[in-house]
Amino acid sequence: MGCMHSRGKGMSSSALPYKRTPHSWLKISNQEVEDHICKLAKKALTPSQIGVILRDSHGIGQVKSVTGSKVLRILKGHGLGHESLKICTI
Repeated sequence: MGCMHSRGKGMSSSALPYKRTPHSWLKISNQEVEDHICKLAKKALTPSQIGVILRDSHGIGQVKSVTGSKVLRILKGHGLGHESLKICTI
C-alpha cells in the first residue's frame, strides 16, 4: 500500500526469491510445463493468467526457474505470441 502524502510505495514490494533453482519437491519436467503453457494459451489466456494458474494449481512459483525461459518466450517459440493473444473489441 502506498504512502498517503508521497508517490513512493516504500520497501514493501514483491521480490523474486534468491534461489533460482526449482524446488526439490517439484516433480514436473520442463517439457510438461511447456505443454501446460501451450494448452492454456490456446484457451486465450494471457501470460500473467497462465502464470497464476501454474502457481495456484501446479505449485510452480516461477516458470523461469523450471524451464529457463519466461512464459512469453515459450509462447513465441511455439508460435503462440502476441498475434494470437490480441483481444478483439468489436
